[in-house]
Amino acid sequence: MTPKTFLFSGLIVLMGALSTLGQASAPASVDTAYNRVVTERAAKIVATLNLSEPAKSARVQERIAQQYRDLNAIHERRKEAIKNRVEMAPTATKLAEKEKLEGEITGELKTLHTDFLARLAADLNSQQIDQVKDGMTYGVLPITYKGYQAMLPDLTEAQKKQILAWLTEARERAMDEGTSKEKHAMFGKYKGRINNYLSAAGIDLKQAGKAWEERIASEAEKARKQ
Repeated sequence: MTPKTFLFSGLIVLMGALSTLGQASAPASVDTAYNRVVTERAAKIVATLNLSEPAKSARVQERIAQQYRDLNAIHERRKEAIKNRVEMAPTATKLAEKEKLEGEITGELKTLHTDFLARLAADLNSQQIDQVKDGMTYGVLPITYKGYQAMLPDLTEAQKKQILAWLTEARERAMDEGTSKEKHAMFGKYKGRINNYLSAAGIDLKQAGKAWEERIASEAEKARKQ
């Protein structure tokens, strides 16, 4: 992975893998194709947890699949509300109506998010819950964090802690987004914040990327000669 690709590689994977989820146009409860996709996605996530009890695996898988369905239902309701409430509202009240709607949706998503994590905690430990979170966001956090450390080996512990904190916050919010594009945008927002933070600390990311690329090429050449 080169410096030109690492900051976006995880997000590209996320966009491709979740594109079918973001394209659902019917309520999840009646969309057989969507249900099949989220059930398969949940099964793949559960497989990474190496749970020894079949009953526990089944419960966790269904909870993850149901979370996808519930998220889809909320985002579909939002689309309909924009069409029926916001767009139909008088011009003078459109902005206020949109803000009210977004507040309602945000509240629903926060409640759903909290309840989902509580349900997972009934069967999983904190490390396994993080694995589920990474599964639902296709590993963007660990991929990106590892990339920053590889490109910038002289990061201080405080800088690494801040980067990880922002990526973790991005993951929490990305979990609740409705489409791959929106998940991509959420991580992109936080990565922009990280890059600004590093630039303010005097780090030339362009030069660091070039130096990293040279290190990768040098290591590849050494491996080729062995």
